Amino acid sequence: MSIEPNPPVFLGFDFSTQQLKVVAIDENLAVIHQNNVQFDSELPEFSTRGGVHVHADGLTVTSPVLMWVKALDLLLDRMKRAGFDFSRVRALSGAGQQHGSVYWKTGAAQTLKNLDPEQNLHQLLQVCVLSLLNSPVWMDSSSSQQCNVLQTAVGGALRLAEITGSRAYEVCLSSCPPVPLSSCPPVPLSSCPLVLVSTSESCQQNFHLWVIIPLNLPVDSCCAGSGMNLLDIRSRAWSQICLDATAPHLDRLLGEPQPSTSVLGRISAYFVHRYGFSKSCSVVTFTGDNPASLAGMRLQPGDVAVSSPDTSLGNSLACLYTYICVHVRVRVHVFKNGSLTRERIRDECAGGSWERFSDALRATPLGNHGNIGFYFDSMEITPPAVGVHLFGTDDTQVTSLSPQMEVRALVEGQFLSRRLYAERLGYSIIPGTCVLATGGASSNRDILQVLSDVFNAPVYTIDVSNSTCLGSAYRALHSLVAESGVSFADVVKHAQEPHLAVTPDPRAQQVYDHMLKRYARLEDRVLQKMHP
Repeated sequence: MSIEPNPPVFLGFDFSTQQLKVVAIDENLAVIHQNNVQFDSELPEFSTRGGVHVHADGLTVTSPVLMWVKALDLLLDRMKRAGFDFSRVRALSGAGQQHGSVYWKTGAAQTLKNLDPEQNLHQLLQVCVLSLLNSPVWMDSSSSQQCNVLQTAVGGALRLAEITGSRAYEVCLSSCPPVPLSSCPPVPLSSCPLVLVSTSESCQQNFHLWVIIPLNLPVDSCCAGSGMNLLDIRSRAWSQICLDATAPHLDRLLGEPQPSTSVLGRISAYFVHRYGFSKSCSVVTFTGDNPASLAGMRLQPGDVAVSSPDTSLGNSLACLYTYICVHVRVRVHVFKNGSLTRERIRDECAGGSWERFSDALRATPLGNHGNIGFYFDSMEITPPAVGVHLFGTDDTQVTSLSPQMEVRALVEGQFLSRRLYAERLGYSIIPGTCVLATGGASSNRDILQVLSDVFNAPVYTIDVSNSTCLGSAYRALHSLVAESGVSFADVVKHAQEPHLAVTPDPRAQQVYDHMLKRYARLEDRVLQKMHP
């Protein structure tokens, strides 16, 4: 049997909050290359912490756009030095943090079509193509006023949820475009095409996609539009009432939503000449990190997936996205306080050591002697709360816990929150339920054990910790056959199955079923105190 001399390769990128990552797979779904760039440590000139700048008001959170661009330079240069053969790449796709937005100057597309391959991207883009140098990202909570304006315009939060799938959230594009009605930076929308960080929502993914293929790119209707509070999720077209409430002529800048399997064109000549990509390399619509991670994990009905995409430390849990797949319906909850909060508790209670952090989990019992903690270092999305709130065994508020108990209070509290909101979405633990863990936390057995105990279900992991990259690479491969009717499931059916990591303690169900009810009551108390 003849062997193809240059078998095809498929790339998947993940432009996450704390780093840029890439995975390459071959046509047999085997991972042949992985690489990454850490923003804080490898690009210190941008002075980010956790990949972002938290402003003085504690609500405004942005990231430097040129940091993302320079990270792409570093990543591709690193791959080239490692001998990666870009000419074999048949197709690529990617994902980015959802709910961020980047604003281009008029004429940016023409500039991107004529980039000099002898220069780095960040040098070429730093002067003439960006209206704003700092992008509002998913952690931003500064646009509550705009949320109220949008909900009032459409007839209330419930009506907005009926149209777009959710009430107005500060992170969504509809709530924070730089237009006169908002308090965001006063850049008129007419000055720029609007590109999503993630094609999934408002800008980061689509931003990198636009750099790779400089066309007037559409928004991914399945994931991007549905996270913007602008898309009618039934018709998969922009809701005119939501557009009108947000900014004039916004539909002209967003373009028509397109299926997430769309092949948008061929890669930019810049990458062909600088890195050796084939001129025929297809570029597939980028999507959000959440749906890309879902694609990488291949959930079955009844499964729960917990993803920690920000893996700046090998066993940091980072921000958690919980996907609940019930009867082929996917439901998503996003939580803001993750890796930075965990790193703070590690530093304060475990001397900066993840080993001592794990020791604390092993040294404390299930249920933490009845102590419960809520850790919201920044304003949380769900629930809308901020601050650290600790409670003792009799539900009285306490000011501190021992270091070991505080470590367990944090981990148990995060997973109790995930389970609580999963159940409020209609999820229930059934025989055969599995929890799939991915990201940095999936390498930490002690954290996974708490996850397994709280959900009273076995936890499985996949070999590639970054399911977002893997899902993006799978999507690139699927794009070549999607038009012929081949399903995504058929394309990835021979991918390696997840491995069993841990099983729940036999005592877990009794402990955490009771503790979950207490957690819900105490959360209500926290919210009542904050919002009397």
